[in-house]
Amino acid sequence: MTADPKTPETPADPAAAEPRLQHFPVPFFAAVMGLSGLTLALHAAGMQAASRTALVATVLVFAVLAAVYALKAMRYPQAILAEWRHPVKLAFFPAVSISLLLIATALQPVSHDSARLVWLIGALGQGILTLAVLSNWIGHRTFQTIHISPAWFIPAVGNVVAPVAGVQLGFPETSWVFFSAGLVFWIVLLVLVMNRLVFHDPLPGRMVPTLAILIAPPAVGFLAWLQLNGDVIDAFARILYGAALVFTALAATQVAKLRGLPFALSWWALSFPVAALTIATLRFGALISSPLHILAGNVGVGVLCLIVGGLVYRTARAVLRGEICQPE
Repeated sequence: MTADPKTPETPADPAAAEPRLQHFPVPFFAAVMGLSGLTLALHAAGMQAASRTALVATVLVFAVLAAVYALKAMRYPQAILAEWRHPVKLAFFPAVSISLLLIATALQPVSHDSARLVWLIGALGQGILTLAVLSNWIGHRTFQTIHISPAWFIPAVGNVVAPVAGVQLGFPETSWVFFSAGLVFWIVLLVLVMNRLVFHDPLPGRMVPTLAILIAPPAVGFLAWLQLNGDVIDAFARILYGAALVFTALAATQVAKLRGLPFALSWWALSFPVAALTIATLRFGALISSPLHILAGNVGVGVLCLIVGGLVYRTARAVLRGEICQPE
C-alpha cells in the first residue's frame, strides 16, 4: 500500500538538527589540563624532547578549543549562559584559566618572557573565574547536594596551580594569595564533597571518573608549597604528599566502577590528577634522595602516557562518530 503523498512526513528529531557548535562543551578544556600535565611529567622525568613535543601539541589543542568556544560564544551566547547556570558544568569554566597557568609552567624552561605573559593572563582569568564561580554558588539556591561532585574542586585546584610557576616568574606574593585561597577552599569543598559521596546517592555513571580529582588538590598543593618554601621537605609538605597518596588509594578502590561505562569527556578527569601525583612523586624522590620514589614516579609517567593515549584515541573516535557536542 502506497503512502498518501499529501501526508506530511514524521519530523526528524529536533535535537539532531541543532548545530553541534551550540553544544560544544566547556569541559572539553579538561583535555588541555591532561595534556599539560603529561608535558610537565615528561619534563620532570628528564624526557625533554618528548616534553617539548607534548607542549606543542598542548598549545595547538588549546588554541583550537579556545577558537571554537569563542565562536560558540559569538553565535550562541545563550548556550554559554546555560552552561554557566549548570550545577556541574559551571565548575569547569576555570579549566580554561588553569590550562593557561599550566601552559605557562611548561613554557618556563623554553621562554621565560612568554611564560610570564601567559601566566599573567591565566592568573587574571583564574582570579576572576574563582570569584565568579564562588559568587554563583553562594548566590543561588537552585543547587542541591546531589549536584556536588569532585569536579567542584577544579576552581580550588587552579589557585594552587598558580604558585607552581608564579614564584619563579617573579610573582611570589601573588602566588601566596592564590595558594591561601586554594588551600582554604579545598578544605571547605572536601567536607562538602565527602558529605555528598557518603550520605547521598552514588555519582551518576558519567561523573564517576571525576573521583580521581580528589588526588589533584594535595598533589598540586605539594608542588606549590615546594616553590613557596624553597624546595624544603618539611612537615607540611609531607602532609600534602601523604594526603595525595591516601586519596590515590581511595580513588583506586573505585576503579571497578569504570568498567562498562560509556566514554564521556569526564574521563579526562583521570589524566591531570595522575600527572600531578607523578610529578609530586618524582620531586619528593629527588629531594629526599629516594630511588624507590623516583622509580614509582617513572612508572607513573608510563601509566600516564597510556591513560592520555587512550583518552586521545577515545576522544577522536567519539568526535568522528558525532558522539560529542550533542544535547544532554
